[in-house]
Amino acid sequence: MFVLNPQSGTPIYRQLVDQVTRLISGGQLTPGTELPSVRELAELHAVNPMTISKAYTLLETEGLLERQRGKPMRVATRRRNQAPLAQRLQQLEAAAAELALAARQLEIGKKELLTLVGDQWEKENG
Repeated sequence: MFVLNPQSGTPIYRQLVDQVTRLISGGQLTPGTELPSVRELAELHAVNPMTISKAYTLLETEGLLERQRGKPMRVATRRRNQAPLAQRLQQLEAAAAELALAARQLEIGKKELLTLVGDQWEKENG
């Protein structure tokens, strides 16, 4: 469900927060959906459980997740299924800017970059 990359310059907890936020905004995680437990995610990705707990707590504070004692974390029921397209695109702006800068620094043209992104899109979406 989540792709966590320890070699990324982005902290693991932030990667998880960003991915959950995007999945909720995009409608893939709907209200009431149960998330994997802290222990499960920590073991699966070989990270400290406190890292996962920190991400879940931040998401709960933002109102995206809700905790019920003795039950798994769930996507909050009071949120709409999908944010407007403009809001979802805004969540990608920082990543797009970083990607564009890296491509320019590597002297990769727009056409090649778009091909790379398209190939990655196909790879992720089967």
